[in-house]
Amino acid sequence: MTANIKEFPGTSLKESDFEEGNVLFTDWIPKAEYAWDAGVAIGRYLAELKEGRIIGVRCRHCRRTVVPPRNFCEWCFEPMSEWVYLQDTGVVNTFSLCYVTWDMVRIKEPEIPTVIEIDGASPGTGILHLLGEVDPKEVRIGMRVQAVWKPPEEREGAITDIKYFRPL
Repeated sequence: MTANIKEFPGTSLKESDFEEGNVLFTDWIPKAEYAWDAGVAIGRYLAELKEGRIIGVRCRHCRRTVVPPRNFCEWCFEPMSEWVYLQDTGVVNTFSLCYVTWDMVRIKEPEIPTVIEIDGASPGTGILHLLGEVDPKEVRIGMRVQAVWKPPEEREGAITDIKYFRPL
């Protein structure tokens, strides 16, 4: 069905509407800058990574320790404020062999993104990171791994301050 102009009444704009100021318009281009705040929990987590430490947070109510830290427990909804330093070791929970990089470039040797349950944190919680120094055929769920850190002068307070995890 074709729409008929008469079915949708309205007032068309004329050049004089702009000249007389009947229509608000501008050619101003705003300078829209912003800053990103990681928040209390992730902010501290990133600051500790810069120092070569992994930190989590414990729920005083249900006693779970999670990493990355968060402000509230998603199980019991209680505030989480008990900071806990964790080991930089852990166990492979799950992994994938990726033959395409994040920017869609095909590669011959796979990258190995992995969820690692960090020692000292509750089972089922962990961080996503890469495995390195390992033959992809040797990777197994339950494999013990340890963080390989960037040198202190290269760290910037990001998860990439850990270059990768390698088998123990």
